[in-house]
Amino acid sequence: MTTPAHILVDTPLPGVSRITLNRPEKRNALNNQLRGEVFQTLEANDRDSAVKVTVIRGAGPAFCAGYDLSADNRVEQPYHTAGGLGQWPRHVVDGWFHVWDLAKPVIAQVHGYCLAGGTELATSCDLVYVAEDAQIGYPPVRLMSPPDMQFHPWLMGMRQAMESMLTGDSLSGAEAAARGWANRAWPAAQLEAEVLKLAERVAKVPSDIQQINKRSVHRAMEIMGMRAAIRAGTELQALCFNTESSRAYMSRFRRDGESVSKLLSERDAAFGDYRERRK
Repeated sequence: MTTPAHILVDTPLPGVSRITLNRPEKRNALNNQLRGEVFQTLEANDRDSAVKVTVIRGAGPAFCAGYDLSADNRVEQPYHTAGGLGQWPRHVVDGWFHVWDLAKPVIAQVHGYCLAGGTELATSCDLVYVAEDAQIGYPPVRLMSPPDMQFHPWLMGMRQAMESMLTGDSLSGAEAAARGWANRAWPAAQLEAEVLKLAERVAKVPSDIQQINKRSVHRAMEIMGMRAAIRAGTELQALCFNTESSRAYMSRFRRDGESVSKLLSERDAAFGDYRERRK
């Protein structure tokens, strides 16, 4: 693999590989190159007998602010997904289930903002640990569409999922752990040390056994319909992009003179949260 441009990779403990999303100036927004580098590293780790577990974290003030809306994510996608309507949500769901299907455990270490596609990346991991003051949300439901990967009812139950989908409001890290999206929450200053303690414990179990341990949990969720429901959700996501409201809003991303920051601020101004919280 060539030297990655958008991630850093290190080994903080024996058997523990760590991927740091490294676009802090973009709040680690997911463009195709960044996603490709993450997938390539995870695949390499899955083949490397010295690696027992991978941690994914973000550089700078955020874990991941979502997909990079300033990029043309239709070109140079890191793997093939059949075209046609709904290609994008089907494409990213393919990728997240690829992480789900890896043999070795993957841990998300979440701080700051974890939004939209960032929540999908974290959800695809096997364990999710968060800073208590992290902000986890899917604000695109307000003016674009439901999520590409509709994990909410599976991880948080119907009522909390419905509230998140109908408001786009965020959860703090502490709330996300209490409601089932994350495993545990710690003060931000303790997060890295606590994650490495857990990763060290996970790494003690042989990889051939961990592979079956992972699958046993995933199979139970899949028998209940999680994989089929999330894939079916990609069709609804594509349908919503053809509503009058979504088409009107999304068309403005392609006009000259209207920045992504301005449009996202407009989306959240009435709610007073996300980038508008500080104003």
